[in-house]
Parts: sequence; C-alpha cells; structure tokens
Amino acid sequence: MSDDSPRDPFLDDVIDPAHALEALDDDHVHEPLSPEEREDALNDLEDLEIFRVLLEPCDVRGVVVDCGDCGEAHYVGWDLMQANLRQLLDIGATRVHEPPFDPDPRDYVTWEYARGYADGVMRASDIPEN
Repeated sequence: MSDDSPRDPFLDDVIDPAHALEALDDDHVHEPLSPEEREDALNDLEDLEIFRVLLEPCDVRGVVVDCGDCGEAHYVGWDLMQANLRQLLDIGATRVHEPPFDPDPRDYVTWEYARGYADGVMRASDIPEN
C-alpha cells in the first residue's frame, strides 16, 4: 500500500523536534490490529471511497469526527482520512496530523450522514448494497 499522507517537513532531519516526543512516548510501538479490527478498517476504507465519489461533487470536503479524547469535532478531509485508515492498517495507529485551518462545518458531513446518503443513492439506483 502506498502512503498518501502529506510529506513530513522534518523527514530525515536529525534535529527534528518530534524525536524528543518519541522518547517520552512509551506507546510508540503499536500492537497490530486484530483480524476484526483490520476487517473494520478495510471496510471503512472502502466506504470512504464511495462516500468521496458521491459527496465530493456536492462540494463536501470530508467527514467530521467527534473526538473521544478531547471532546471536540475534528474536520478531516478525504485524503487525510484515507491516509489515516491506511496508517491504521499498516502500523495499528494513526499519526498526529495538522487539522485544517478554520474549517467551515458546512463543508463536512458525519460518517453516519455519508452512510445514509450512500445507502439512499444505492437504493434509488437499484445498486446492490455490500
């Protein structure tokens, strides 16, 4: 699998300040996903592709995810969400990323909305569901 995430501006920089953070992080080695978790992530990646094909032409820029850690909504573009899911599949976790600057909430939909929209389009088109 290719990694489509944005290039790290400190990649191969020996004075990358993130190295100090890695030394503090006892969790930086992640357990591989269980077979069930891996299957869920693969299904999410497949669903995301469908959502993007259907919603991007409607000017939807990605999905909004409520973060259980910080309690805030995270606005995640299509490319970043795809990269996060691939990273999850590859190493069992997603890397830290920069959120979009001043996102317009009207440009993002919830996963549930995207799922309902896709289901509606498939039913209206008589396309068999997965």
